[in-house]
Amino acid sequence: MASTADFKNGMCIEYNHGLYFIIEFQHVKPGKGPAFVRTKLKNVKTGKVIDNTFTSGHKVNTARIERRNYQFLYKDDLGYNFMDNDTYEQVNIEEALIDAPQFLKDGEQVEIIFHAEEEQILGCELPNHVIMEITYTEPGLKGDTATNASKPATTETGASIQVPLFVNQGDIIKVESKTGNYVERVKK
Repeated sequence: MASTADFKNGMCIEYNHGLYFIIEFQHVKPGKGPAFVRTKLKNVKTGKVIDNTFTSGHKVNTARIERRNYQFLYKDDLGYNFMDNDTYEQVNIEEALIDAPQFLKDGEQVEIIFHAEEEQILGCELPNHVIMEITYTEPGLKGDTATNASKPATTETGASIQVPLFVNQGDIIKVESKTGNYVERVKK
Protein backbone atom coordinates (compact mmCIF):
# COMPACT_ATOMS: atom_id res chain seq x y z
CA MET A 1 0.00 0.00 0.00
CA ALA A 2 1.11 3.53 -0.73
CA SER A 3 -0.47 6.89 -0.04
CA THR A 4 -0.66 9.87 -2.37
CA ALA A 5 2.48 11.29 -0.68
CA ASP A 6 4.45 8.33 -2.15
CA PHE A 7 3.42 8.97 -5.77
CA LYS A 8 6.25 9.12 -8.33
CA ASN A 9 6.27 9.32 -12.11
CA GLY A 10 6.47 5.80 -13.54
CA MET A 11 4.97 4.17 -10.44
CA CYS A 12 2.57 1.30 -11.19
CA ILE A 13 -0.64 1.16 -9.16
CA GLU A 14 -3.76 -0.99 -9.06
CA TYR A 15 -6.81 1.14 -9.77
CA ASN A 16 -10.34 0.23 -10.97
CA HIS A 17 -9.43 -3.48 -11.31
CA GLY A 18 -6.50 -2.71 -13.63
CA LEU A 19 -2.85 -1.70 -13.64
CA TYR A 20 -1.93 1.92 -14.34
CA PHE A 21 1.33 3.83 -14.64
CA ILE A 22 1.43 7.31 -13.12
CA ILE A 23 2.51 9.57 -15.99
CA GLU A 24 2.36 12.78 -14.01
CA PHE A 25 0.92 14.05 -10.75
CA GLN A 26 0.45 17.34 -8.96
CA HIS A 27 -0.31 18.05 -5.30
CA VAL A 28 -2.92 20.79 -5.03
CA LYS A 29 -3.71 22.69 -1.82
CA PRO A 30 -6.65 24.97 -2.53
CA GLY A 31 -7.40 27.89 -0.23
CA LYS A 32 -10.70 26.31 0.70
CA GLY A 33 -11.31 22.59 1.22
CA PRO A 34 -9.00 19.59 1.58
CA ALA A 35 -5.80 19.02 -0.40
CA PHE A 36 -5.86 16.59 -3.32
CA VAL A 37 -3.57 15.03 -5.92
CA ARG A 38 -4.35 15.44 -9.62
CA THR A 39 -2.91 12.59 -11.74
CA LYS A 40 -2.64 11.32 -15.30
CA LEU A 41 -2.79 7.52 -15.36
CA LYS A 42 -1.92 5.29 -18.33
CA ASN A 43 -3.66 1.93 -18.55
CA VAL A 44 -1.03 -0.78 -18.98
CA LYS A 45 -3.16 -3.00 -21.24
CA THR A 46 -4.92 -0.46 -23.46
CA GLY A 47 -2.51 2.49 -23.31
CA LYS A 48 -5.44 4.83 -22.68
CA VAL A 49 -4.57 7.87 -20.55
CA ILE A 50 -7.11 9.07 -17.99
CA ASP A 51 -7.20 11.98 -15.57
CA ASN A 52 -8.01 11.16 -11.96
CA THR A 53 -8.09 13.06 -8.68
CA PHE A 54 -7.23 11.41 -5.36
CA THR A 55 -7.88 13.05 -2.01
CA SER A 56 -4.67 13.71 -0.11
CA GLY A 57 -3.67 10.70 1.99
CA HIS A 58 -5.70 8.23 -0.13
CA LYS A 59 -4.22 4.70 -0.03
CA VAL A 60 -3.66 2.69 -3.24
CA ASN A 61 -2.20 -0.74 -3.89
CA THR A 62 1.12 -0.67 -5.72
CA ALA A 63 2.09 -3.31 -8.22
CA ARG A 64 5.63 -4.64 -8.03
CA ILE A 65 7.24 -4.37 -11.44
CA GLU A 66 10.66 -5.43 -12.69
CA ARG A 67 12.66 -4.06 -15.59
CA ARG A 68 14.81 -6.61 -17.40
CA ASN A 69 17.30 -6.12 -20.23
CA TYR A 70 16.47 -7.90 -23.47
CA GLN A 71 17.83 -7.86 -27.01
CA PHE A 72 15.57 -7.56 -30.06
CA LEU A 73 16.03 -10.51 -32.41
CA TYR A 74 13.43 -10.41 -35.19
CA LYS A 75 9.81 -9.79 -36.11
CA ASP A 76 7.53 -12.53 -37.42
CA ASP A 77 3.79 -13.20 -37.84
CA LEU A 78 3.32 -13.69 -34.08
CA GLY A 79 4.98 -10.42 -33.06
CA TYR A 80 8.38 -9.19 -31.93
CA ASN A 81 10.89 -11.68 -30.52
CA PHE A 82 13.35 -10.74 -27.77
CA MET A 83 16.07 -12.63 -25.92
CA ASP A 84 16.93 -12.24 -22.22
CA ASN A 85 20.58 -11.14 -21.94
CA ASP A 86 21.15 -13.24 -18.81
CA THR A 87 19.22 -16.50 -19.35
CA TYR A 88 19.00 -16.50 -23.20
CA GLU A 89 15.28 -17.23 -22.85
CA GLN A 90 13.17 -15.85 -25.71
CA VAL A 91 9.85 -14.04 -25.38
CA ASN A 92 7.35 -12.86 -27.97
CA ILE A 93 5.65 -9.47 -27.55
CA GLU A 94 2.79 -8.00 -29.53
CA GLU A 95 3.31 -4.62 -31.21
CA ALA A 96 0.83 -2.77 -28.98
CA LEU A 97 3.05 -3.26 -25.90
CA ILE A 98 6.14 -1.69 -27.51
CA ASP A 99 6.68 2.08 -27.15
CA ALA A 100 8.15 2.79 -30.59
CA PRO A 101 8.29 -0.38 -32.71
CA GLN A 102 9.18 1.60 -35.84
CA PHE A 103 12.66 2.26 -34.39
CA LEU A 104 13.54 -1.34 -33.44
CA LYS A 105 16.67 -2.66 -35.15
CA ASP A 106 18.10 -6.18 -34.96
CA GLY A 107 20.29 -6.45 -31.87
CA GLU A 108 18.80 -3.34 -30.19
CA GLN A 109 18.91 -3.42 -26.38
CA VAL A 110 15.54 -2.71 -24.70
CA GLU A 111 13.95 -2.92 -21.25
CA ILE A 112 10.94 -5.17 -20.86
CA ILE A 113 8.67 -4.39 -17.92
CA PHE A 114 7.20 -7.38 -16.05
CA HIS A 115 4.50 -7.58 -13.38
CA ALA A 116 6.62 -9.40 -10.78
CA GLU A 117 3.86 -11.44 -9.09
CA GLU A 118 2.28 -12.76 -12.29
CA GLU A 119 5.33 -12.73 -14.65
CA GLN A 120 3.11 -10.85 -17.11
CA ILE A 121 4.72 -8.56 -19.70
CA LEU A 122 3.43 -5.00 -19.25
CA GLY A 123 5.48 -3.19 -21.87
CA CYS A 124 8.73 -2.70 -23.72
CA GLU A 125 10.77 0.51 -23.64
CA LEU A 126 13.49 1.48 -26.10
CA PRO A 127 16.47 3.60 -25.02
CA ASN A 128 15.81 7.37 -25.02
CA HIS A 129 17.89 7.81 -28.20
CA VAL A 130 18.45 5.37 -31.05
CA ILE A 131 21.10 5.56 -33.78
CA MET A 132 19.66 5.15 -37.29
CA GLU A 133 20.94 5.35 -40.85
CA ILE A 134 19.04 7.41 -43.44
CA THR A 135 18.16 5.13 -46.36
CA TYR A 136 16.28 7.73 -48.40
CA THR A 137 15.85 11.49 -48.43
CA GLU A 138 15.84 14.20 -51.06
CA PRO A 139 19.21 15.92 -51.46
CA GLY A 140 19.60 19.27 -49.71
CA LEU A 141 20.62 22.36 -51.62
CA LYS A 142 23.80 24.23 -50.71
CA GLY A 143 23.06 27.35 -48.69
CA ASP A 144 19.63 26.04 -47.61
CA THR A 145 20.57 25.80 -43.92
CA ALA A 146 19.79 29.35 -42.79
CA THR A 147 16.21 28.52 -41.84
CA ASN A 148 15.03 25.86 -39.46
CA ALA A 149 13.32 23.95 -42.29
CA SER A 150 13.05 20.16 -42.43
CA LYS A 151 12.37 17.46 -44.99
CA PRO A 152 11.03 13.90 -44.81
CA ALA A 153 13.47 11.00 -44.54
CA THR A 154 13.22 7.22 -44.26
CA THR A 155 15.39 5.31 -41.78
CA GLU A 156 16.85 1.82 -42.07
CA THR A 157 13.85 0.39 -40.20
CA GLY A 158 11.37 2.04 -42.56
CA ALA A 159 10.29 4.77 -40.13
CA SER A 160 9.51 8.18 -41.62
CA ILE A 161 10.87 11.17 -39.71
CA GLN A 162 11.58 14.86 -40.32
CA VAL A 163 15.26 15.85 -40.58
CA PRO A 164 17.07 19.16 -41.27
CA LEU A 165 17.86 20.03 -44.89
CA PHE A 166 21.61 19.29 -44.53
CA VAL A 167 21.06 15.57 -43.70
CA ASN A 168 21.73 13.34 -46.72
CA GLN A 169 21.11 9.74 -47.67
CA GLY A 170 23.60 7.44 -45.91
CA ASP A 171 24.08 9.78 -42.91
CA ILE A 172 23.84 8.28 -39.45
CA ILE A 173 21.64 10.24 -37.05
CA LYS A 174 20.42 10.12 -33.47
CA VAL A 175 16.63 10.03 -33.02
CA GLU A 176 14.61 10.49 -29.83
CA SER A 177 12.64 7.25 -29.58
CA LYS A 178 9.67 8.63 -27.61
CA THR A 179 8.83 11.45 -30.03
CA GLY A 180 10.59 10.46 -33.26
CA ASN A 181 12.39 13.81 -33.41
CA TYR A 182 15.82 14.27 -34.99
CA VAL A 183 18.53 15.06 -32.39
CA GLU A 184 21.88 15.22 -34.19
CA ARG A 185 24.15 13.68 -36.81
CA VAL A 186 26.52 10.99 -35.56
CA LYS A 187 30.03 10.55 -36.90
CA LYS A 188 30.74 7.09 -38.32
